[in-house]
Amino acid sequence: MKRLIIDCDPGNGVAGANVDDGLALALALAAPEISLELITTVSGNTPSEVGYAVASDLVARLGMSVEVARGASRALIEPSAPWREHLDHKVDKVGLRHLWKDVNAPQMLAEVAPLAVHEMGELICTNPGEITLIAIGPLTNVALALQLYPQMASAVKEIVIMGGVFNVDGYLKDTNFGVDPEAAHAVLTSGANIVLVPMDVTTQTMMTHQDLDTLATCDNRLSHFLVDTIRPWMDFSMQTRQLPGCWIHDVLTVAWLLEPELVSWTEDYVDVSLSGLSRGRTLRYGPEHLRLAVNVDAPQGKPVKLLQTVDNQRLLALIDRHIRQFA
Repeated sequence: MKRLIIDCDPGNGVAGANVDDGLALALALAAPEISLELITTVSGNTPSEVGYAVASDLVARLGMSVEVARGASRALIEPSAPWREHLDHKVDKVGLRHLWKDVNAPQMLAEVAPLAVHEMGELICTNPGEITLIAIGPLTNVALALQLYPQMASAVKEIVIMGGVFNVDGYLKDTNFGVDPEAAHAVLTSGANIVLVPMDVTTQTMMTHQDLDTLATCDNRLSHFLVDTIRPWMDFSMQTRQLPGCWIHDVLTVAWLLEPELVSWTEDYVDVSLSGLSRGRTLRYGPEHLRLAVNVDAPQGKPVKLLQTVDNQRLLALIDRHIRQFA
């Protein structure tokens, strides 16, 4: 049994917000090999209180008892306003809010104290070597937990991160690392066992309306949630990114744990730039990169496992198989 914490910024049911966090949560909840013991939310794709409402709504719909804790509302240093303005208003800028007209938005909950950092640190440090932390939003909560619980870097089994981008057209930096570069730097150089799932591999994933039609035949509470909330985002993605469907970035972090053969990987040192025009960009320090670099400091931490390629058809089949068996 794989014991998990998922730290996320889900946006299922929220106009203009990505839905891949919800798909990752759904796969973890459906897989019998996984014990999802804590969901924490962070400000990123959605504000932390909105993500908290989305995750709580999903757990309530399924009648499950997984704890959900709200976390950081802003980055360690990076100003939140420019990112929030872009993320909150992009759907209106392109005039596509109507795509969500038939989707029930999650009900906002009464104010809840941000306990995520403490819940995360306590669970990991009292169960050394047993808990895998999946981080699929900005890494603010994880960085704060590492500050408050220094032993967490060695106590966590591994941290699986969706973040970073090296060579994807149109992306100088990704949202997860760009929203909080200092947090990303702190986590990547912490010395913890890290698996990095960058956009270079997640943009090899693709889900289409035909795949959703197949998922709809599962006809259970989990498939209903996914189909209802993914369809408008898929249409949004098709119209704004000229894709045949939508990328499903975050779910790869969970799928990789269930079926490692889905992917290929390598190992390199990875960090994030914190200054200048390159601030927020992902840096890679493999042996060949270090040989070619000039005036580069020795990389910190230890090499991370870096996913490179994915078999998308096997990924879709794994998702369908687990959602279909959900009772």
